[in-house]
Amino acid sequence: MRIIVCVKQVPDAKDVRLDPVTNTLAREGVQSIMNPYDRHALEEAVRLKEQYGGTVTVLSMGPPQAEVTLREAVSVGADAAVLVSDRAFAGADTWATTYTLARAIVTLGGCDLVLCGKQAIDGDTAQVGPGLAERLAFPYVTCVRKVIGKDDNRLRLERMMDDGYDELEIPLPALLTVVKEINEPRIPSLKGKMRAKQAVIRKLSAADIGAEAASIGLPGSTTEVVRVFSPQAKGNRTMITGTVEEQADRLVEILTSHR
Repeated sequence: MRIIVCVKQVPDAKDVRLDPVTNTLAREGVQSIMNPYDRHALEEAVRLKEQYGGTVTVLSMGPPQAEVTLREAVSVGADAAVLVSDRAFAGADTWATTYTLARAIVTLGGCDLVLCGKQAIDGDTAQVGPGLAERLAFPYVTCVRKVIGKDDNRLRLERMMDDGYDELEIPLPALLTVVKEINEPRIPSLKGKMRAKQAVIRKLSAADIGAEAASIGLPGSTTEVVRVFSPQAKGNRTMITGTVEEQADRLVEILTSHR
């Protein structure tokens, strides 16, 4: 089974800042990490490879520094890594991103299964997985919490729901987005780290994947961020001090006075 895992390098959530001029996340001086949900997608891909055979290729669209994230993926079991990087991709929304990733997957010769994290912690749209499936004309299931097994050319799954879970079957080729409950990502071994250090990261440009200029980056994006801002604190604030009992009594007084 040939598996492709889409991963994204994102800013560490605890260091996220907004740039009021560009209306985008300020990434300068902010530590970047692999999107946490993508770690679970990668772990599941490696487990499927170990159980049923095949290969795992990790794919990312991003700037050159995203190579660090791809090497991390190799260290935990990915067989190959591909970075789709070009200045022309800058400013892409989810529509343009899914087009670019789909073109890259076609260029790589397709696959039997695409795995993605449920969403990225920087955008939180959860649109790339389903959008990519539509681009590839693959059936898809979102919020997968367990892969039960594989029978012939079908996967049996559990999909997380608000009130429990659904048990489904899906034919291959297909795309799945996974939630963190699906597994516990492994820690890279020393051997894995050495392998990752020596790995050759394949790089693809817009020309390499045959992308149309009007369909990538800002020109290919159908949405525009007009304004980004941090909400300002409003209203009067009262700091309550003292022992727990004193604070509780004072809080009751304040709430009672506003009835």
